[in-house]
Amino acid sequence: MTDALLGPAQVRDLAGRLGIRPTKTWGQNFVVDAGTVRKIVRTARVEPGERVVEVGPGLGSLTLGLLEVGAHVVAVEIDPALARQLPSTVAERLPEAADRLEVIGADALTVTELPGPPPTALVANLPYNVAVPVLLSFLERFDSLERVLVMVQAEVADRLAAPPGSRTYGIPSAKAAWYAHAHRAGSIGRAVFWPVPRVDSALVALERRDPPTTTVTREEVFRVVDTAFAQRRKTLRSALAGLAGSGDAAEAALRAAGVDPSTRGERLDVVAFARVAEALAATREAAGA
Repeated sequence: MTDALLGPAQVRDLAGRLGIRPTKTWGQNFVVDAGTVRKIVRTARVEPGERVVEVGPGLGSLTLGLLEVGAHVVAVEIDPALARQLPSTVAERLPEAADRLEVIGADALTVTELPGPPPTALVANLPYNVAVPVLLSFLERFDSLERVLVMVQAEVADRLAAPPGSRTYGIPSAKAAWYAHAHRAGSIGRAVFWPVPRVDSALVALERRDPPTTTVTREEVFRVVDTAFAQRRKTLRSALAGLAGSGDAAEAALRAAGVDPSTRGERLDVVAFARVAEALAATREAAGA
């Protein structure tokens, strides 16, 4: 029986027929190892009949793996040539699954709705140059997503999964934690890609959870996160002075939130950031701002 998934020869042949040369602009590094694809699908716990959204399917390596286990796949592809080719590749290599694939030719950062029933999982080899904004935008826009498994640059995986107080904790960590619990789910060798990237890759898994209970908006909380990490060596009193109106106002808000003003942003989890955002809003309201 011929393997339905793509190997190195099939990927290069398909790219050659299409006149495709992987571009750094769109972060294109194609997976050429069927074993790696199946590992990703297993780790994602994709079930038969589940509706999965995939961002950046490329030549279809992971798409075929998702379809192979019975998923319905909505694939979002920015490259018009790849978007046009994907249904033909599936029809040729896995014809029984052709009716379970829908392709959207679009920039994932601009996609605000998806066809058909809402997806419950996002599984993707994300373009590394836009991995974090794509991930956060999909978590924001599609609250039906219960699980996420994405392949990203290893250091990005570390940041997304980092706990407060760790060296790699920062804006991606805190914002991802608003939506989900994140953890590293494995490393991926460079040799499984074509072309071979110059960076290491890793899988990061996210499980949806309720956001912190707060009286302010997500945007207000994220504004505090962005400001706290803009100059991460500053204390929160100094970092938030502009947002609060003065250092004294920032200190008052931090104390009201139960946070030591001399603390740096890297020590706070997303729940604490929400408390600080609430306190800042109350301070501004009291001042008539």
